[in-house]
Amino acid sequence: MSGVCIAQSLKIPREPRTGEFDKIIRRLLETSNARAIIMFANEDDIRRVLDAAKRNNQTGHFLWVGSDSWGSKISPVIGQERVAEGAITILPKRASVDAFDRYFRSRSLSNNRRNVWFAEFWEENFNCKLGMHGKRPGSLKKCTGLEKVGRDSSYEQEGKVQFVMDAVYAMAHALHRMHRELCYGYPGLCPRMASNIEGKELLNHIRAVRFNGSAGTPVVFNENGDAPGRYDIFQYQNNKSTAEYRVIGSWTNKLHLKMDALRWRTGDPSLPQSVCSLPCRAGERKNVVKGSPCCWHCERCEGYHFQASEFTCELCRYEMRPNVNRTGCVPIPIIKLEWHSPWAIIPMFISMMGIVATSFVIVTFVRYNDTPIVRASGREMSYVLLTGIFLCYAITFLMIGTPDVGVCSLRRIFLGLGMCFSYAALLTKTNRIHRIFEQGKKSVTAPRFISPASQLAITFSLISVQLLGVFMWFAVDPPHTVVDYGEQRTQDPQSARGVLKCDISDLSLICSLSYSILLMVTCTVYAIKTRGVPETFNEAKPIGFTMYTTCIIWLAFIPIFFGTSQSAERMYIQTTTLTISLSLSASVSLGMLYMPKVYIILLHPEQNVPKRKRSFKAIVTAATMSGKLTQKGDRPNGEVKTELCESMETNSDFIN
Repeated sequence: MSGVCIAQSLKIPREPRTGEFDKIIRRLLETSNARAIIMFANEDDIRRVLDAAKRNNQTGHFLWVGSDSWGSKISPVIGQERVAEGAITILPKRASVDAFDRYFRSRSLSNNRRNVWFAEFWEENFNCKLGMHGKRPGSLKKCTGLEKVGRDSSYEQEGKVQFVMDAVYAMAHALHRMHRELCYGYPGLCPRMASNIEGKELLNHIRAVRFNGSAGTPVVFNENGDAPGRYDIFQYQNNKSTAEYRVIGSWTNKLHLKMDALRWRTGDPSLPQSVCSLPCRAGERKNVVKGSPCCWHCERCEGYHFQASEFTCELCRYEMRPNVNRTGCVPIPIIKLEWHSPWAIIPMFISMMGIVATSFVIVTFVRYNDTPIVRASGREMSYVLLTGIFLCYAITFLMIGTPDVGVCSLRRIFLGLGMCFSYAALLTKTNRIHRIFEQGKKSVTAPRFISPASQLAITFSLISVQLLGVFMWFAVDPPHTVVDYGEQRTQDPQSARGVLKCDISDLSLICSLSYSILLMVTCTVYAIKTRGVPETFNEAKPIGFTMYTTCIIWLAFIPIFFGTSQSAERMYIQTTTLTISLSLSASVSLGMLYMPKVYIILLHPEQNVPKRKRSFKAIVTAATMSGKLTQKGDRPNGEVKTELCESMETNSDFIN
C-alpha cells in the first residue's frame, strides 16, 4: 500500500507453545515507535495477542488494525476492552438478502432432506434430540419436527450469504458464457465442453463476467481476479459505560473516513503516530535496516564529517570544518598571536624594559665616550655588542607581529642577527684576550690583529657569514605566509583553528640560530681558557660568567621548544619561549658586562680617571708572573693575590 511500510512481519504458529504470544509482543517492542499492528489472524489468536499485550503492561501502546476476521466480533475483545480500545477493523460491505431469509425460514426436516447436515443444525438450533440416533446425547428434549426457524429460535442472516450467492452466480455466468462460445446452439454439453477443459480457460470466463449481484451491487473482477473492495470500517470505542464498535467510514474504490468520529484512548483528537524510526536530526545520517526501508538507525556525522545527504556523511575539505548542525562546512577560523594575549604581553614587557635599559647604556656611553672606562671597554666593540643586544630585544616585536611577506623577511634576517652581533663581538674580544696572554708567555711581541680596526673587521667578517646564509635562504625559499590547519586540528571541530604564520619550520629556525649558537659555544670555550687571566687586566671573567649563564638559558630552551611541538598551544609556547630566551640572553650580557661600568660612570666618577700607562712589556711580565704564581698558588683561576698583583690593582692601566 502506498505510504505504508512494514517494520516487522511476524507469524503466529499454527500450534503456539506457552509464552509464544509474549515473545511476539517483545518482538514488536523492538520497533517501539511502530505502534500500528495489522493482524491477519483468527479470533482466538487475536484474543491471545491482546491478552499478551495486557500481561506485558502495553495497554494503550499498540494501535490495532484488524482484518475482516476480527470485524465487529465481540469474542476477541471480551475482558480485553481496555487493550483493544481504539482498534480499527473492517468488514466487507454487505446487505441482507430477503429472499434468502424467506427461503431459510421455510426450511424444515421434511422439505430439506437433500442437505445432509441439516438434521445436525436442527438439533443445535433448537436444542433438542432427533430420535435415538440424534447427535446430541445429552439433550432431554425431543425434536418434534414442527419447530420453525426464526419462531422457535433466534435467527440472523449470516453476513457472508450475499458473497456465497454471488460466487455461485459468477460460476454459473462463466459456464454459460463458455457454453455459448464452445457449444453455440448445442443443447447440453457438447463434446468440446465434455472433454478435458483447462482451468485457465474457465478462469478467463469467470474474470469476464459482469452482472448485478443478490444485493443489487455489480459483480465484476479486475485483471488479477479480485472483486472491487467494498468495506465498512469500524473502531472499537469505550464510551464511558459501554464498549462498542462504531462505523467510522467505508471503502468503495476510495476511502471515506469520518475523522470527527475517531476516538483514541488518550483523548487526543489528533491521529496517533506510528513510525518505525523517527526522523533523524540535522547532522545525522540514516543507516537503513536491511530489508526494512522505513527502519533506520540515526548515526551522527562525527569528527570533521558533515551530512552530505539523507544517507551519507562526507569529510569537509582540510581548511574547513562542519557547521554547528553539521549540514555543511564552514571555513576554519584563522588565528595568530595577538598583541593583547598574555603569551605576548610578558615577552613584550621584558623586551621593552631591555630596550629602555640598552638605550640608557648606549646614551651613557655616547655621553661619556672619551672617559677611561668607556675607552678601556673597547668603544667600537661595545657599540657592536650593544647593537646586538638591542636587536635581541627588538626581535620580540617581529615575532609577535601579524605575519606577512615583509614581517617574515625581517624575521629571517634579524632572528639570528642579534645573537650573531653579540657573540661575534664577545668571541672577538675573548679571542683577543686569549691571544694577548698566550703570546705573552712566549715573547714580548704583541700579537697581530688586536687593534680596534682589526677587531671590527674580524667581527663583521663573522657577522657576514650569518647574512650570507640568510640571503641564500631567501634565494632557495622566498619568504611567504602559510595557514597551518594541522597545529590546532583538535578532535572537536568547533575548537579547530588555523594558525597564520611565516613559512619557517622548526628545522629552518634551528638552522638560522645554529651559527649564532656555534659562536656562543666557541666564545664560551675561550672564556674558559682565559679564566686564569688576572681580573685587573681585562673583563674575561664577566664574559665567562655571561657565557656560562647564556649556555644554561639555551640548554633550557631546546627541550621546552621541541617538547611542545605536539601541543595545541604550540604557537604560543614556542614563540614566547624563543623571545624570552633571546631577551634573557641579552639581559645577561647587558647586566654583567655594562651595568657595573654604568654604575661607576654615573655614581662613582672618582674611579673613572686615567691611570699610569704601562707598556706592553710590563703587561706581559705581569701576565707571566701571574701565570707562574697561579700554578704554585693554593687557589685556581688567578685569584691568588700576590704583591705584584696588589700593586697592579692600584697602578694598572686598562688594556685597550
